[in-house]
Amino acid sequence: MKKVNPFRVAKYVLSAHQLKQLPADQGIEVAIAGRSNAGKSSAINAFTDQKSLARTSKTPGRTQQIVIFELDENRRIADLPGYGYAKVPQKLRTHWRNVMARYFETRECLRGVVLVMDIRHPMRDFDQQMLHWCDMAQIPCHILLTKADKLKRGPAQATLLKLRRDLPAIASAQVFSSLKKTGLDELLDKLSEWYEYGGKES
Repeated sequence: MKKVNPFRVAKYVLSAHQLKQLPADQGIEVAIAGRSNAGKSSAINAFTDQKSLARTSKTPGRTQQIVIFELDENRRIADLPGYGYAKVPQKLRTHWRNVMARYFETRECLRGVVLVMDIRHPMRDFDQQMLHWCDMAQIPCHILLTKADKLKRGPAQATLLKLRRDLPAIASAQVFSSLKKTGLDELLDKLSEWYEYGGKES
C-alpha cells in the first residue's frame, strides 16, 4: 500500500518582509532554508509534488522574503530567503540576518528546519549559520544534500558520512535528488513526523 503524500495540498498564502507579517505563531511550521543555488525551490516542488509551487530561477537569490505555503489551518511551510550566493546590497543582507536570528529565537510554532545544501559544496558559511541558529534554539534540523544525481553513489555516500560525523545532536542528514526523486520517501517520512501526520495509506 502506497502512502498518501499530504503535502500535495500546499498552496501559497503570503510573502513577509518582517516577522510581524507572518501568520499567527500557532500550529506547526517547518522552515526550508538553503543557499540560493542549492536547489531549495526544486526540493519544495519535489516533496509537494507540484511543478511550480516554489519558483525556480536562473538568477539565484530572487526570493527576498519569507514565503508561506499552507497545508491546512494548522500546518505551514516557510520558505526562508537564502543569501549565501546572491548579490544583494549589504543593508538588505543585514536586515535578513537580523530577521532570521529573531525568527529562530522567537517562533514558537517552528517544529523543524530542512537545510538544503548542494552535495558538491556542503557546509558553506550560510549553512553553518543556519545550523548554528537551529542548535542554539534546539530546533531539529534535517539536511538535504541535493543534486545527488551529479555524483556517483560512492562519492555521494562518502560526503554524507563525512558530514554526519560533525553534526550537532539536533541535526540529521540524507542525500537527495529532485530530478531522480532519490531520498524523497525519507524526506516525506521526516516531514510527516514533524507535522504529526498519521500513517495514511492508499
